[in-house]
Amino acid sequence: MKQYKNFINGEWVSAVSGDTFTNLNPADTRETVTEYALGGRTEAQAAIDAAQAAFPAWRATTSPARGKILSAAANIIAGRKDELAEILCREEGKTKVEAGMEVGRTVDIFRFMAGLSYTIGGSVVPHDLPNNMLFTKREPLGVVALITPWNFPIALPAWKLAPALVSGNTVVLKPASQAPAMALELARAFDEAGLPAGVLNVVVGSGKEVGDELANHATVQALSFTGSHGVGHGIYQQLAPRMTRAQMEMGGKNPTIVLADADLDFAAKIVGLAGFGQTGQVCTATSRVIVNEKVADEFTEKLVEQAKARNVGNGMADGVTMGPAVSAGELKGNLDYIKIANDEGAECVWGGERLSEGDLEHGHFMSPAVIANVKNSMRIAQEEVFGPVVSVVKCGDFDEAIALANDIEYGLSASIITRDITMAMRYTDQIEAGVVKINQISTGLALQAPFGGVKNSSSNNFKEQGQTAIDFYTRVKSVYLDYSA
Repeated sequence: MKQYKNFINGEWVSAVSGDTFTNLNPADTRETVTEYALGGRTEAQAAIDAAQAAFPAWRATTSPARGKILSAAANIIAGRKDELAEILCREEGKTKVEAGMEVGRTVDIFRFMAGLSYTIGGSVVPHDLPNNMLFTKREPLGVVALITPWNFPIALPAWKLAPALVSGNTVVLKPASQAPAMALELARAFDEAGLPAGVLNVVVGSGKEVGDELANHATVQALSFTGSHGVGHGIYQQLAPRMTRAQMEMGGKNPTIVLADADLDFAAKIVGLAGFGQTGQVCTATSRVIVNEKVADEFTEKLVEQAKARNVGNGMADGVTMGPAVSAGELKGNLDYIKIANDEGAECVWGGERLSEGDLEHGHFMSPAVIANVKNSMRIAQEEVFGPVVSVVKCGDFDEAIALANDIEYGLSASIITRDITMAMRYTDQIEAGVVKINQISTGLALQAPFGGVKNSSSNNFKEQGQTAIDFYTRVKSVYLDYSA
């Protein structure tokens, strides 16, 4: 069992209350993986104070110098990739392959932002008078708060943390309590890389205690959140009275459209990867497949074969391609939604069962589910199910497919499988989503491209990742200079 304390002002500190909590391996709950000091308002306040004190010196550090620390942290993480992937796998439940890819993605994020540090600045704007200069400067905001989810416990903190730090802000990070080890390991890497004390602080605790303090503290200049719409909407309301800058990314109900001309083997493979990969615990996972009625039955059979091919088990074992749900609560929620779908008239044609035989007895395992005869009005088609559950909705022509895909409160990711380039381009114009894929899985993002949803998937203001990630963590100042005198 690994033991962690909170990281505040460059020190590893126990909770003032003395309280701790443990996390169990979701693949084998007999194994206690980690123990944490349970932070609260006192620790959150101390972290904010430390970040505020560290801000002037960090702001005065040049962005290339900040980038060099990011690059050093990336190298440290890369050197510990196998160790970190194993901790991630045991605490969150990913397979070894998935965990290794996530740690590798984190290294790439820091290296990308380190390189970007040489470009952060302003621009010169033409002035209408001679002997005058007009230019802009980018400046950091101050203390920023980051609240991150459990499903990507190292990559998601990284893609918020990297632009925040390289822009000159100081940070208080609250990771989700189901899997906070990776956020604290990031703090360890940055400490080793030479990040000054107080620039990064990590506090593990409840949303009610730590999260509320971050959202309500007047010193916090901006807050970036990823999680459910319900929680994000609540945080947004807390920030609104102070008009504090907010970035909310809040889930999805992502469709993949399969047109009649599609290669159905390829389409089923794509949907299987996007719907069952990482146990479906991905905000961009395919949860709805909208299939032309002429090929829907054949496609469903092929998707069932993809579900059957998933080797469910402990992610540390070789050959396993789908791990457990992260918790008993998440597993129960997945199974409850399958029952609701059946009660509303849909049919679970394969999977959707609790798996508990042999080596699976002590884990939160289920078989990936394929739900047929789904109507778009059903809860299974409208509400986010954070698990390996894919619904098949039949449609007529392309226009009906688009209408069904857009008939949802969310708009995060969406994909289409077709050989018709005209339909593909019409789709990019008409689909209501922040991420649009053509003949690709709905999951998977390029770190150099902007990311964010529309509708209830996002606060619809600032994008994450890519060069545009800097926008959220900086403000622009316009400078007028007359040098004629």
